[in-house]
Amino acid sequence: MPVKRSILSVIILLISFAASGQQFAVNALPLSTEQQFVQSKNYYLLTLFEQSAVKKILENDAVLSKIAAAKTDSLRQSLLTCKNSSCFAEKARFTDAEIEAVGSELLKLYQLKNALGLMVRQLISSGKYSLYQHLKPEELLQKAWEQDAKGINRVIDIYTLGKKSNYPAIDSISFNVKDKSTFDLLYDCSASVLEDCKNSKLFFFPSLIYALRCLEINDRNQAGNYEPMAETVNKAAVNRIKTINWKNYKYTLILVPGAGPEKPEETLSAEGMLRCRIAARNFLAGMAPFIMVSGGKVHPYKTKYCEAEEMKLYLIKTLNIPENAVIMEPHARHTTTNMRNCARLIYQYKIPADQPFLTSTTKSQSYYITKMAARCEKELHYVPYKIGKRLSDTDEEFYPVKEALQINADEPLDP
Repeated sequence: MPVKRSILSVIILLISFAASGQQFAVNALPLSTEQQFVQSKNYYLLTLFEQSAVKKILENDAVLSKIAAAKTDSLRQSLLTCKNSSCFAEKARFTDAEIEAVGSELLKLYQLKNALGLMVRQLISSGKYSLYQHLKPEELLQKAWEQDAKGINRVIDIYTLGKKSNYPAIDSISFNVKDKSTFDLLYDCSASVLEDCKNSKLFFFPSLIYALRCLEINDRNQAGNYEPMAETVNKAAVNRIKTINWKNYKYTLILVPGAGPEKPEETLSAEGMLRCRIAARNFLAGMAPFIMVSGGKVHPYKTKYCEAEEMKLYLIKTLNIPENAVIMEPHARHTTTNMRNCARLIYQYKIPADQPFLTSTTKSQSYYITKMAARCEKELHYVPYKIGKRLSDTDEEFYPVKEALQINADEPLDP
């Protein structure tokens, strides 16, 4: 019975939201800078808190105001008392007690028709917390808060304490935590964050800004690279999307997963070139109106070259594919997120999601993707696609699923 009631509550919210004339959007926030995109992609709920009418409710709440003052004072005390690098991180993190207290207070503040209730409608429609969509709206809010808070703690743990990331060879901390210079750096970092937060009354702001500053000083703002893509690297393709008669094509697009080089001076790997050629052949045969190239700044460690950008250049300059036929997805760091991020852009750019897309790549990776469900469940907690028909050793069709919009708090470089 509780499950039925919670589902009904979500349906009522979505119907009332649609009736109000508001449009569901993958990302409806006004973002412009790289850091704003990094923040929104990792901590969408907290960004909504900061940019909506909910902000005043949170600032005026006695319990949350007390936590805000305590977090600011904790940062201030760190400058006076910390004797080692790890101390700064501990002062900035959310404690388990704080996470629980905030969650309980949000439940008390939530009302169906107050500003917080209206904001939760946007939260649900975004799909960014879809793992909790079976819950009541107020419970989804609580879970979204816990996810964002734990995501902040994870960034602080990795990029100040040097705790193990998922893939240390490509996304670990940039500093030796035992060096005296690192202590001095983190002291200055805390001082900088304290100055930025002195006029804020939001309970999450000091910890949020600290996490974002940690990503910045570690040169880990990759989640914001090339954004807003629809107005920059993908502008020509996005404009063309509006003109396509999708009935003329069997597939909406041809996805090319990246293959990062291992040598610092190498811009595009040999395997990446071959994958592009397979996709170009299918494009020229009229199988789809677009090629999507997917892959971020991944290999080797701290590379300045983006797999998707280099593949796009290769398609245009070497294989004569028109720029307005190439969509860049420059954030994926693994094969799992090649697929997930492709699905995300399909929804974001309003490409028909009920039609299949084609993944064209080298034989070994093509078969690997069809057997990748267990890895997706482990790393993403869902599978971001449905498998269609196999056309050849290099070509397989897939369908996007909306679960792909769910934020992955474990991967701050591509959440």
